[in-house]
Parts: sequence; C-alpha cells; structure tokens
Amino acid sequence: MADSRDENVTWLTQEAYDRLKAEYEYLSGPGRVDIAKKIEAAREEGDLRENGGYHAAKDEQGKMEARIFHLRQILDNAQVGEAPKAEGVVGPGMTVTIRFVGDDEEVTFLLASREESGAPIDVYSPKSPLGAAINGKKVGEKATYSLPNGRQNTVEILEAVPYIGN
Repeated sequence: MADSRDENVTWLTQEAYDRLKAEYEYLSGPGRVDIAKKIEAAREEGDLRENGGYHAAKDEQGKMEARIFHLRQILDNAQVGEAPKAEGVVGPGMTVTIRFVGDDEEVTFLLASREESGAPIDVYSPKSPLGAAINGKKVGEKATYSLPNGRQNTVEILEAVPYIGN
C-alpha cells in the first residue's frame, strides 16, 4: 500500500477511477483502431506533403497517445478511496476554507487531483502553489505562496474537514 504522503499517489474516488479507466481502455483499444483507419484513408488520397487530412489525423494520433500515457500514469499511481485524514489538518481529500491575510474574503475548495473536477465545489491541486503551501498545515496556521507574477500571498487556514461529496 502506498504511503498517503507519497507525492506520486493520486487519490481518486471510485467514480473518477472508473471513468478514467474506461477512457483509457477506449483510447488504447478502439480509439487506436479508429485513428489508424483515418490515417490509412488519408494516406490513400495521395501526396502526403499537401494532405491536410493526413496531417490532422497524425496530430490527433499524437494527442491521443499523450492522453493514453497520462492516463496510464494516473491509473498506475492511483489509490481508490479516501486518503487517511485528520480533521483540522490540510491534505488531499479535504474541504478547506482559507482567508487571504489582509482581506476578509474566504474561499472554500476541495484539495484533490484535477481528475476529481466533477466535484460540486472548486478543486485545487495539492501540487498547485497554494495547495503545496497549505498541505499539512493545521487550522489556525498561515501559509505563504508565490503568485505567477512573483508576488507573495499569505492565507490563514480556517477549516479543514474530510470531503463528503454532494
């Protein structure tokens, strides 16, 4: 069993795992057959240098192979179910509420893999600058992270509770 703190582990719900596995199985099976047929049909049209359909099909094939590779990595490193959680400590699978220091604005989101994007609340990746800064922090603690423009932003952890879904 993988350690819940292992950076390579992607925690997924059963639903997300099943959806990704079905996409992988389609792309690596029937999807590859379909794109090979498109390439062959375009190849039969003649001169490949000026054959837009051929180049489009080859481009589509490259994107599909990249997606297959990405899905295989996620599925190989996936842990299905709930990551071990401690209420009050930020980690993947937790609903987190933060306040931006110097501002009254509060934001609540799920800290999880982008593959969980079907959640009814915003999803922030643990690998994002904010996610990485708050991961492991306790309620009441502050964390500082860098914005894309190089400026620093500080947030205070207000709440961290296990995500329970809809």
